[in-house]
Amino acid sequence: MRAQTTLLFCLMTSFLAFVPVANAESGLASYYGYGRAGKGGELTCAHRTRPFGSVLRVSYSGRTIQCRVNDRGPFIRGRIVDLSVPAARALGMMSAGVVRVSVD
Repeated sequence: MRAQTTLLFCLMTSFLAFVPVANAESGLASYYGYGRAGKGGELTCAHRTRPFGSVLRVSYSGRTIQCRVNDRGPFIRGRIVDLSVPAARALGMMSAGVVRVSVD
């Protein structure tokens, strides 16, 4: 009985190694200047650590968008993501400039 319990524990522990860990963050977001807007209205963003090409879900004020990481930044303390102008417009944050968001 003890051997079966140990085997089951080992299998479950090894299975958990392959389960992706959610990297949810909460903090401030701003948006790029117009000169750096995404190609053709593409929803893109800059993040310090997430891999290029990964898709982030950014939520603000009841709206959620998905944007692709294509740049590094922001490099201002307290900010966790910079959005392209099309992404900021889709999120409804253009008039505020800097807002508190959650990123999944």
